[in-house]
Amino acid sequence: MSVARIAVPLALADASAFAALAAAPRVFEAQFLLAAQDDPAALADHAVARSFDAAVAAREIDAALAANDPDLAMSFLALARERNLPIDPALAEKVERANAGVAIAARSLGSFARGLVAGEAEDVSGLAGTAVGDLFMLGDVRDALREGTRLASGRDGDELVLGLACVGLAVTAGTYATVGVAAPARVGLTVVKAARKTGRLGGAMAAWINRSLREVVDWTALKRAINSASIAEPAAAMRGAREAVRIEKAQELVRLVGNVGRVQARAGTRAALDGLKLAEGSRDMSKIARLAAAKGGKTRAILKLAGRGAIVLTVGTFNLATWLFWAIVTLLSFVSSLKRTTERITERYCVRRKLRRVRRVLAVPDALIPSQGIAA
Repeated sequence: MSVARIAVPLALADASAFAALAAAPRVFEAQFLLAAQDDPAALADHAVARSFDAAVAAREIDAALAANDPDLAMSFLALARERNLPIDPALAEKVERANAGVAIAARSLGSFARGLVAGEAEDVSGLAGTAVGDLFMLGDVRDALREGTRLASGRDGDELVLGLACVGLAVTAGTYATVGVAAPARVGLTVVKAARKTGRLGGAMAAWINRSLREVVDWTALKRAINSASIAEPAAAMRGAREAVRIEKAQELVRLVGNVGRVQARAGTRAALDGLKLAEGSRDMSKIARLAAAKGGKTRAILKLAGRGAIVLTVGTFNLATWLFWAIVTLLSFVSSLKRTTERITERYCVRRKLRRVRRVLAVPDALIPSQGIAA
């Protein structure tokens, strides 16, 4: 048996082993990502580990402070501390000073008033003002009348804010009826309206909410109620607007705003606003709520670093599955080549052993071979 018959499968085994070693990091990553595709906390940790170090932390903290966003700076500081990254003590002190009670109080009053009057929430104080107005229906009534009047008079109005205000009237009634059980949805609706008014609602999310509102709101009845506001008392018009909401079809929308409220409760108002800009529907917002429940105040920093990679796979499932498929093919090739090499080495050994035995027999002289003649 020639050496070439052994060398060929051995070379194939070596090539398969080298290919497997080269692909191993990608294969392990693909396996992890496929297993963690429904776990936003695990996806976030993976994405952050690839791009976050001490230099990135210092740069992002400086940028957040320069943009007058101490909340984001504190989020990055908390994330750096969680990952045991070294941060300049002077920079950490600067972040904590920017988030101190005195600094926050200086911004709170004006933010609260802006939230109460205009319904614009940029921080906790602004959301508090907006929520106070919405909880007593003042904010929803204001938004419904303002946007409805604009649309009725042929001017530009925001149907999304109008629809959300009507749903808010129904949800607020539910909040009172259940003694606060629906409070996350009420807060979530307030945040969604504020995000729309301040331009922080992502296009995909706005499209999703519009589709949902077309099913939830009876627009014919709503327009009739809005038009009656000019000739009747506003309270009657608001009752009509509330009754235009098909609450039985609003489960998915209520689930969305409930998740927004949970993000706000665990990670803050700006995290909820950032999530609304990033999410593309109720499913995404549910994952962001789970991320906020796991990461708390670090959520904003994670969303800033990882984007949608914190909640969904950024690499196609097919591509990841292809890596696993080729890993299996490479492993099978290695095992098969190693098996064939072993078989041929064994065959060669057996043949050479037989040849040695034959040569030993042929090397013995005839005189030394015992005769087996027949006795006379």
